[in-house]
Amino acid sequence: MRSLTFAATAAFALATGPVLAETTLKMATIEPSLGQAITMATFANVVNDHLEDIEIEVAGGGAATVHQLEAARGNLDMFMASPTIYNFMAKGTAMYGNEPDAAEAARNVALLMWFPYGQYHYAVRAGSDIRTLDDLEGTTVFLGPAGGGAFNAAKGWIEATTGLVAGEDYEAITANWATGFQSFLDGKIDMYVNGCLDPCQQFIQFTETEDVRFIGPEAWEGEAVTKFLGNFRYLAEVPAGQYKGQVNEGPVMSNDTAVGIGVRADLDEETIYQVTRAFWENIGSISTDAPWARALDIDYAVQSLADMPLHPGAERYYREVGALK
Repeated sequence: MRSLTFAATAAFALATGPVLAETTLKMATIEPSLGQAITMATFANVVNDHLEDIEIEVAGGGAATVHQLEAARGNLDMFMASPTIYNFMAKGTAMYGNEPDAAEAARNVALLMWFPYGQYHYAVRAGSDIRTLDDLEGTTVFLGPAGGGAFNAAKGWIEATTGLVAGEDYEAITANWATGFQSFLDGKIDMYVNGCLDPCQQFIQFTETEDVRFIGPEAWEGEAVTKFLGNFRYLAEVPAGQYKGQVNEGPVMSNDTAVGIGVRADLDEETIYQVTRAFWENIGSISTDAPWARALDIDYAVQSLADMPLHPGAERYYREVGALK
């Protein structure tokens, strides 16, 4: 058996072992400390532990938008998918507007599974005067790396629910994930935002020394919210009682979306079938050490989003187990 070790605050370690795999798949994901990267690394870990002839090598860092295009061009095997980003690539728009091969290349990516990105956690110190997102006027916050998907989602949720505009009503700092979190730890910013499946490493760390409050908007109805949610986002609550220093007495309304594990469409059907089966048949092995894994659900995994096709190997497994009819 081989295993992939992964630490949330360090770089990925590649799978090693005494047996050389017949098939090696190269997976790229985002900043290793983020929940979505941890989910993907755990996926690879489970597969590597239960398949002798297939090995997934994981590299963390970089942008998912770039990884998707590189996979489509045949330079990667697995990547973090997003219905919004796939939609842009299939149309050759937004960040793919200057990539003339994007729309054609999109035909060479497919889905293995969707999973929840994780509720966006809008976090302030427990003693802060900021009690709701409506109180952000005049504050300094970290929404995510400027221009990225997380930044735009957090910015859009705040504007849709409160009318407050980043750069006009409050300051959104320009920083990467590590610097943004450190700024919150150091008390240099008023609010830190991270979308993740509880428990999230960043909030476990923060509440070792301080108490935290997750905040939401005063209201979340109306045309602006409906437009913001669109086809791929949805309302989701941040529960109370997730962290020892969390002062929320009840759930807080927030937003969530789906992300997934994408693969090259031209990968061998049997290989992806075996990888998909190895993960879902052994998902119970990680639920104790990774309680967030309870949020992974096979029905969620196979939903149709942005017309991104399932890889034939994954589809075969899902039909065998009845997740697809």
